[in-house]
Amino acid sequence: MVALPLRNTGTCGMQWMVAAFLLLMTVSVARAAEPVDLELVLVTDVSRSIDDSEFDLEKHGYADAFVDHDVLAAIKGGPVGAIAVSYVEFAGSYEVKTVLDWTVIRDEASGRAFAEHLLAVPRSFYGRTSISAGIDLAMKNLATAGFEAQRRVIDVCGDGTNNNGREVTEARDQAVEAGVTINGLAIINDHPVSYTFAHVQPPGGLAKYYRDNVTGGTGTFVMEVHDFHSFGAAMSRKLINEIASGMPLQGKGERLGAPSGDHSTRLSGRAEPWATSAQTRKGAAPL
Repeated sequence: MVALPLRNTGTCGMQWMVAAFLLLMTVSVARAAEPVDLELVLVTDVSRSIDDSEFDLEKHGYADAFVDHDVLAAIKGGPVGAIAVSYVEFAGSYEVKTVLDWTVIRDEASGRAFAEHLLAVPRSFYGRTSISAGIDLAMKNLATAGFEAQRRVIDVCGDGTNNNGREVTEARDQAVEAGVTINGLAIINDHPVSYTFAHVQPPGGLAKYYRDNVTGGTGTFVMEVHDFHSFGAAMSRKLINEIASGMPLQGKGERLGAPSGDHSTRLSGRAEPWATSAQTRKGAAPL
């Protein structure tokens, strides 16, 4: 009787595993190469100075912005016609979380899906205010995003100064040096309680604090809003500006939510490359 050779099941199994691994790697590479016009991290203040009703208005403002016709038109008008967005919430330095991971938005359906997911998730924290922690997590998200994007932007929204964690200027400078632009939306509290006054109304105003300490990079700008009910309109304008060109809007007009008859710069910043705080200390013209 002739003995038949045994099938080397171990070798076949190993070959199958290698083939499966290579297939997964191919899929990962294809995903990593997905082109978008912009990688955008929304970094949102959920510290205790923002109550639940204000937070709810904030969330609905974001949701409304991503289904806004003009915002969607700006997205579709880009070279690729798509952006990648992630959403981060922060309070104290150990209270920071990526609430929504990277989502590609290219049309009304994907914008609406992002908005619905955003509205469905609960508030992450209450605590102090570590803008630096929010920027640091945003940078980690950008480092692992894996898209092919011409621009990377961090969009910081908050109602007060950095009062916890490392210096926000350090986080800002590191982001700018890595080629990331940080823009800001300062929510102005016109009637603060006494114990929060210095936090929400620093010398020169919160918009100036954001310009001096939080924002930076090519085309950086700061918007301010004086009413949470105006947040959605402000966010839509901000997204259109960031998506369309990354350059700040020009001109003056009535501030969103400001008292009737009160006119001043609605959007502040400038288009040329920004100097880090270290460069400013060496004599570069401050913003």
